[in-house]
Parts: sequence; C-alpha cells; structure tokens
Amino acid sequence: MINRLLECVPNFSEGRDLSIIKQITDEIERVERVKLLNVDPGAATNRTVVTFVGDPDMVIEAAFRAIKKASELIDMSKHHGEHPRMGATDVCPLIPISGITMEESVEYARRLAKRVGEELSIPVYCYESAAFEPKRINLANCRAGEYEGLEKKISTDEWKPDFGPSQFCESVSRTGATAVGARDFLIAINYNLNTTSTRRANAIAFDVREKGRKLREGDPITGKVVLDKDGKEVWTPGTLKGCKAIGWFIEEYGIAQVSMNVTDIKATPVHIAFDEVVSKAAARGIRVTGSEIVGLIPKKVLIEAGKYYLAKQQRSLGVSEEEIIKIAVKSMGLDDLKPFDPQEKVIEFLIDGSSKKALVDLTCKEFALETASESPAPGGGSVSAYMGAMGAALATMVANLSSHKAGWDSKWEYFSNYAEKGQAVIAELLHLVDEDTQSFNKIMEAFSLPKSTEQEKEIRSKAIQDATKYATEIPLRTMEVAYSALDVVEAMVKDGNPNSISDAGVGALAIRACVTGAFMNVKINAKDLKDRDIANNLIERGAQIYKETVEREQKITNDVFSSIQ
Repeated sequence: MINRLLECVPNFSEGRDLSIIKQITDEIERVERVKLLNVDPGAATNRTVVTFVGDPDMVIEAAFRAIKKASELIDMSKHHGEHPRMGATDVCPLIPISGITMEESVEYARRLAKRVGEELSIPVYCYESAAFEPKRINLANCRAGEYEGLEKKISTDEWKPDFGPSQFCESVSRTGATAVGARDFLIAINYNLNTTSTRRANAIAFDVREKGRKLREGDPITGKVVLDKDGKEVWTPGTLKGCKAIGWFIEEYGIAQVSMNVTDIKATPVHIAFDEVVSKAAARGIRVTGSEIVGLIPKKVLIEAGKYYLAKQQRSLGVSEEEIIKIAVKSMGLDDLKPFDPQEKVIEFLIDGSSKKALVDLTCKEFALETASESPAPGGGSVSAYMGAMGAALATMVANLSSHKAGWDSKWEYFSNYAEKGQAVIAELLHLVDEDTQSFNKIMEAFSLPKSTEQEKEIRSKAIQDATKYATEIPLRTMEVAYSALDVVEAMVKDGNPNSISDAGVGALAIRACVTGAFMNVKINAKDLKDRDIANNLIERGAQIYKETVEREQKITNDVFSSIQ
C-alpha cells in the first residue's frame, strides 16, 4: 500500500503513431510502485495525455524514463497538430494526491527538471508552483511562440531555460523544450459546438476565460486596442475564475470546440463552467452539443455536477453514486462524441488496484453462499452491517419516492435531505461489511506470527490485542452508524409517502437486527481484551445504543401498525 501518492500527467507530442506511444508508456510501466492509469491519444491534436501515480521517488524516475524515450522517438521539426506545443514531452506536471504537500511536490518537480536538463540536454522551464520567477508561473508564457519560436526564445536572457541548453542545437531541434511543474488538480475539458468556425469558438472562449480579451475602441474585433495611462493594453476579464480557454477546429470530429483548462475547481466547478459556456454560446447563436473530458478526473467533480443538475430538476440528491454520475455524464454530454466510461476516467476507480473481489461486490446469491461456506468469514458482524445497510436503503427509498410524489413538489428538498443522509449511512455500512471481515483476518494474521523467542512472543501478544481491540471497535461503529439511520426511518414513517410506510417499518426492523447482531460481536470480541477498562467502556457504549435502538424500533413498529389498520 503506497501511503504517499504523487500523480504525473505528461503530455507527449504524438497522438497518431500508437507504436511510439506504447514504447513511451512501456517505460513508465517498468518502474515499480507506479501505476499507469490512463493513456489518451488525440489524432487531431497529435498529442497524448498520459496519467500515472505512485510513490513520489518512483514517479519522477518513471517520468524521466518516459521523457528520455520520447526524446528518442519524436522529432519536433516534423510535428504538426492543433494543440499548442514546444517539445516532444511538452509538459510534465506533478500533482500531489495524498500524503505529500505541494512544497514537497515542487522539490520533486525541480529535481526532475534538473535531471532532464543535465542528463538529456533538453531545455526545461519550471512552471506553476515550481516556477523560479513569477512570469514563468503561467504555462502559456513559457510556451509562447511554441516550437517554431523556440530557437530565438531560449537564447534570450529573459527566457533562458531554468535547466538544460540555451542554444538551439541539433538535438534541441528534435526534442524541443519541456515544461516541468507542480500544480493542483487540473481539469481539461472541451466543449463541442454545432459550428465549424474557429473564430466563433474563440469568441466564446474569450467570453468565459479569466484572462478575457483586449478592450478595443468601437468594433470589438478590429477596433484600436485601449491602453492605460502607462501604455499597457487594457483587458476585459471573462466570467470564469481559474479558467483558461481557446477555440479550435477538430478535423477528427468535424466541429469547432472551446478547449478549456479549469485550474481552480473550487472557484469554478466544471458544471458551472459548462453552463456558462452554454449561455455564452447561445448568445452567439451557437449550441453546445456536449463536452469531453481529456485525461482523468476526481470522482467528486462528477458527484458535484450530478447533484447540481438533480437539484435544478428538483429531484432527490439521495440516490446512488452510479446514478449521480450518470446524471452528470448526460447533463454535460460527456458521451456526445464517444462513450464515456467512469471506470476508465475517474481516478479513484483506477487507483483501487485490489484484485480481491469485495463482499459488497458479490451478488446476493454469492454473498449468501459465501456466508454459508466453511470459511468463518464473513460472519455475524459483516451480515449485521449488511442488514443495517438494507434497513437504511428501505428508508432512503421511501424518501426518494416521497420526493418525487406527484403534488409534493414543494417538499422535494426536505425528502432529498433525508435521502442523502440515508445514502451516507448505506455507504458507510457497506464499507463496514468488508471491514468487519478484514478485522477478523487481522486477528488471524496476528495469531500466525512467530513465537519462538520472548521478543517474538511479546510482539505477537501485542499484535493480537491490537487486532482484537480493532475487531471490537468495528461492530461498535456499525451500531453507531446504523442507529443514526433511525432518524431517517422515523421521518419517513411520520411524513413520507403513506403507501410506503410498511417499507420504512421493515427498515426499522432490519436496523434493530443490525444493532443487535453487532452488539453480540462487540461483547464476544471484548471478552478477549486484557485491558478490561477499554473492554468495559466499549461494552457500555454498545449497551446504551442497543437499549435506545430497541425502544425506538418498538415505537416505530407500533406507529406503522397503527397507520395501516
């Protein structure tokens, strides 16, 4: 398990010759503790975006090898494509994912840049957070003039590379220059337009991008550029913060696009950017037919978008992640040009490299048969958590049905809030289904430790006690989470669709069964704890939850029977 996770998203100036792309990505896959997540070639842009993650030291080793291979295979003097570019490896950003700070990522980026410049003799500019001076923070500044302007650019004092040669020699004419940086997560998204006009696409891009457009006198296109008192050009900012955008024509699709990088997804979520582009395009008589994500995205981007569009429809937000993501995909037309598979585009889905199938991924039949097998796990703890998840699911179902009930439109948000609470409970209880089994496995692993010497016996004994304590805490957590679902059940029995009140009642029964079963596991595991103060505290907490659950379930059951007499 890698605790420190660094992502690297190099862009290589080859999107047509798959054999070249494969040779580059093979170099990445040869490095241990690194996982190649995505390879996204584009024929029109003649550019491939590659994404991989792993241990920081191994990530920069893989990046170096890939840059080296690209410099051997790609001749920039012969390169043509729609996307701005200046090198065989055009950009190579590092993005901290977990267990690593931006400051550390900057050091890794500069270390990589120095090695590329010195060992491969490639001019390197450090950009974004890794930049050595303010004007080099912006990638567009570093890449200004592109490959064609590189010969003149790198020989100037102002744009001398941070590392590597500053003369346009024969090797540099092949490799071009590379920008290496450290940045936060960036979303690259293209908006598909029902036009072939690059000029119209650019106009929309200028409307929305943070930089905006030059202010002109009279005609906004041909008018004289307005200068301030210092003689500097005056710019009219666009409507979206943290967004860069240009317009281009994609021959592969036969349409124009607004190509956007969202560099600050907190300031401008992707769904807000989409709606703004739609609005500005409509004002110019153009329709956005859909969009395409380039590379990978965090799951939260689609979840936030899906909930945003559900709320606009006054629909419950308390539905499954799969449904929320589906709404996001359809709302932003992410499958307009080609199929969009979240399993291949969402970084969290790809990082999970577990080969063992989780219990919650089994079919109902498979889960039952696995439970019935001679293996001691899954046992009562996992089954209790699953019963709790089903109880919460029934209450959530009533909330969603009530939210969408004809004539109850004014109440949709009330029920949606409860459905979201129910979904959160379901998600955690499903996690606890597998976690309970994992806690049992930890005990078995501790018992298998060697015990030949006194030191080994001491280590083994401590491991057993730590695992036993954890195995007691997990069912207690199951009790706490399941108990919280009774809030949803009670609200649905009181205010929900009366035709579904029995479903809420069954949910209460399932939750009581979950809490009861989990409490049994708390007590049986706690008896093996040597620290009786800890054991008694866990049992006392469980006993209180059990008592309150029984009382609340009995009242809910009585209310249900009273309502359906």
